[in-house]
Amino acid sequence: MFSAERMGYEQLDRPVWNALTTRWAAIAEGDPRAWRIDRDYGVFGAAADRSPESLAALAALVPEQGELWMVEREDWPAPPDTRFARQARCVQMICEKLAPGKGPAFGIVDLGEDDAPAMYDLAMLTQPGPYAAHTNRLGDFIGVKQDGALIAMAGERMKMPGLSEVSGVCTHPDHRGRGYAGALMRVVAERMLARDETPWLHAYASNAGAIALYKSLGFCLHGTVTASILVRA
Repeated sequence: MFSAERMGYEQLDRPVWNALTTRWAAIAEGDPRAWRIDRDYGVFGAAADRSPESLAALAALVPEQGELWMVEREDWPAPPDTRFARQARCVQMICEKLAPGKGPAFGIVDLGEDDAPAMYDLAMLTQPGPYAAHTNRLGDFIGVKQDGALIAMAGERMKMPGLSEVSGVCTHPDHRGRGYAGALMRVVAERMLARDETPWLHAYASNAGAIALYKSLGFCLHGTVTASILVRA
């Protein structure tokens, strides 16, 4: 049986904080009391603790017009002068070994900076989760194109030592039901495992269809967290 501590899975108790203080540190803004990811890359933030000083520092990172997302295992209060616009229960899943599966029956391409506008447009259309102008730079992304147009993609987001999050998985509504999401996720996870990193992901607890897909690929339930969207009060 694996040891969660040895594998570093305890980092998933506070995924945003641990990403911002390790592999996201170069694109973090704030101070040791509270950090958020650079606004061109995303919307995630976290406080060091629940002290008034840390919560006030986190509040200062909430934009006047916009959102800041927290993802925490435990319940947290809203910082002063902010409120939760929405909260949702999410599951965390990890994959130590992919389930056997067939290779894709379609071409998969690596996506680069030239694809960034199309990636952003697809994410805005399908809303796979928070996605900003430079989210594509958080890790490797791959996709499926038809007649030169991007119709599906998947990539990487939150990173901590030994862990990489599968994220940005989306398919154009006109091309769903063809196995693109599962095939792309399998390739992304394979690449992470080859780098000796454990793939993990978030899914809304209410999204039974997505959770079933992830289980079929070899992802197992690790725990639950709450995603909270902070806005100015």
